[in-house]
Amino acid sequence: QVQVVESGGGLVQAGESLRLSCTASGLIFGRYAMAWFRQAPGKEREGVSCITASGSTTGYADSVKGRFTISRDNAKNTLYLQMNNLEPDDTAIYYCAVGRYASRAATLSVADFGSWGQGTQVTVSS
Repeated sequence: QVQVVESGGGLVQAGESLRLSCTASGLIFGRYAMAWFRQAPGKEREGVSCITASGSTTGYADSVKGRFTISRDNAKNTLYLQMNNLEPDDTAIYYCAVGRYASRAATLSVADFGSWGQGTQVTVSS
């Protein structure tokens, strides 16, 4: 059974930074694409960033390009999201997700991910 646990959320002011972490167990971590999604109140869950199993290729939503950086450490079964220059519109619950199947491309589509964490709250004040 796959377990996914996020950490690192919090309350910050606009312009500040946060780093989210996600650990996944119950799978061969280095075989799966991973991604971060977020969901703000009253809005649909949206893809933020994704990364291939090897970490060689990443993708970002236009709204976070140049501010967020995704990375992974396969030896530690851990995914990261470095978020710089945070804006109030970044306020949301952030979810870590594991690709539905091994050895697939990384995408920002909810349907391509099969295991999810419980989420971590990020709040950015203006």
